[in-house]
Amino acid sequence: MKPKISIVDYGLCNLHNVSNAFEHIGANVMIIDKPEEIARASHIVLPGVGAYKNGMRGLNLRGLIEPLKEHVEKNRPFLGICLGMQMMMSKSYEFDEIDGIDIIQGDVTRIPNINENNISHKIPHIGWNKIIINDHASNNSLLKYQDDKSSMYFVHSYKVNCSDSANVMAITDYNGVDVTAIINKGNTYGCQFHPEKSGKYGLNILKQFIKL
Repeated sequence: MKPKISIVDYGLCNLHNVSNAFEHIGANVMIIDKPEEIARASHIVLPGVGAYKNGMRGLNLRGLIEPLKEHVEKNRPFLGICLGMQMMMSKSYEFDEIDGIDIIQGDVTRIPNINENNISHKIPHIGWNKIIINDHASNNSLLKYQDDKSSMYFVHSYKVNCSDSANVMAITDYNGVDVTAIINKGNTYGCQFHPEKSGKYGLNILKQFIKL
């Protein structure tokens, strides 16, 4: 039987690419946008691109925030991608201070456009970057097929800052600025990059997620 993956549609997602990636690796994909659908889901994916404020508004309008938190509290598998990962945090400072879902404690701030050596770089951060896995996360099942060549595709202007470093599984180095790449708490994960656009290494993360 194919594993079932439920992808949340809140009006600000690139559903096509994410759906195709999961179907490619053998999953049965459902697009959901109702609280009762979240309550029935086993594996939930929260993708997203665009503004944090608009994303949270989309979730609020559909009454999805509390059901998503209940899903996580039951330790059911959850994966946030790009904006979806950022909305997992307590709050964001994108334009205004905006409350997030608060699944993992921390905030979201703009990536500085200059490093500690006063060398500037472009924002947004767009392109392929290697991920650096933290020692405490090296045995996590989600990262089973990652190695020192693991490179992922990033497109973002803001970065996640976890209150507890134990929630940070991997980072990437953008011109000397550490950027959180993967976060984790229990069966809850977030990827700042787009695994659905990251070749075999990204697909391996999705393959491991559906096995949780």
